[in-house]
Amino acid sequence: MKYPIAAIMIASCTVFSVKAEPLTVKADAPQHYVVKKGDTLWDISKMYLRSPWKWKQLWQWNPNIANPDLIYPGDNLKLQYDAHGNPMLILDKGIKKLSPHVRVINQKSTAIPTLPLPMMEPFLRFEQTLSESKFAQSPIVLGADRNVKNASPGHLLYVKADLVKGGHYAIYRRGDTYRALDSNETLGLEAVLVGSGHVVEQGNMKAGRPAKLHLEVAKQEVRAGDIVLPIASGQSYPAQFSMARPKQQTSGRIIASDNKLREFSTMSVVVLDVGSKAQLKEGNVLDIVRQSPTVIESQHGPRYIEDASRLDKMITQMGSWFGEENDDSSIVWHMPKEKVGEVMVFKVYEDLSYAMVVATSEPIRVGDYVQAFKEMADN
Repeated sequence: MKYPIAAIMIASCTVFSVKAEPLTVKADAPQHYVVKKGDTLWDISKMYLRSPWKWKQLWQWNPNIANPDLIYPGDNLKLQYDAHGNPMLILDKGIKKLSPHVRVINQKSTAIPTLPLPMMEPFLRFEQTLSESKFAQSPIVLGADRNVKNASPGHLLYVKADLVKGGHYAIYRRGDTYRALDSNETLGLEAVLVGSGHVVEQGNMKAGRPAKLHLEVAKQEVRAGDIVLPIASGQSYPAQFSMARPKQQTSGRIIASDNKLREFSTMSVVVLDVGSKAQLKEGNVLDIVRQSPTVIESQHGPRYIEDASRLDKMITQMGSWFGEENDDSSIVWHMPKEKVGEVMVFKVYEDLSYAMVVATSEPIRVGDYVQAFKEMADN
């Protein structure tokens, strides 16, 4: 049988639906639920929905809740349906509690977080990605008050800068270089937190006098050459995120993970090679998709490309060069990408972002793709 030598993309098997599906509640969803301390919005959403990021749709007919992302311990949730059969979750004020049941909404810190805050907090508060120029321009540790190469808590550090007396500063070390997997373009440099402390003497660079910083906490031993950056006083970070699909078509790849492993599961933090340049925002939910293996179909039958004979590969490659057709020609089947999980973005830079893996059907890997289609965005 003669085959035209061609590369074929199977588009009809794509896993992405462009039609908006009606909101459906899981069959085993509870009719009542009392929010507990330690719950997350994602956990509760998963009780009711197969796509937890659609949480807001459950609250859309509920006038008692101005902000659907702020749910508090002690709230009584009730599942019911409107006249059109649409599910909605409401605050059930009919359930009486022995303890005071005033719903305090002016203390944002008491609201349950969208995702486990302890896992995100280091990245929200400290972990950073910096440019090459930012690293080069940042104050550096010159040394300590003792002749040690690695300073530890209690040591006095000398910093090449005029710092704010009494100010709190974090100390970072240059980590990995984040690069786009396809182009190898540098997207940023990982700033690894190694310690923190407060300034006891501000320094004067014009007079040749370095600042003095008392090292209070050390995740690793601090070394000369580490950079120093301020920690904002009373620094705050979001515990709640408005979960939604991006309003625009978005695509990128997972280029790194917090555990430095090649495979990881839910609640892992990953780095994506897409950021604010692509209009990505905190709270955006993206699908994780994986490229299915390529198949070469020859006179010997279909085989994965890694299992195909050297001759099949050579003939296929030559055919792609010359466009010839002969009895030994093959067809190269480029299979589609398939969904294997979801991530929620929680910290965005210009060219990359941090995200948490919130759902998986199998282990996630560095190199997996992330994407969302415009047709799937929320209206």
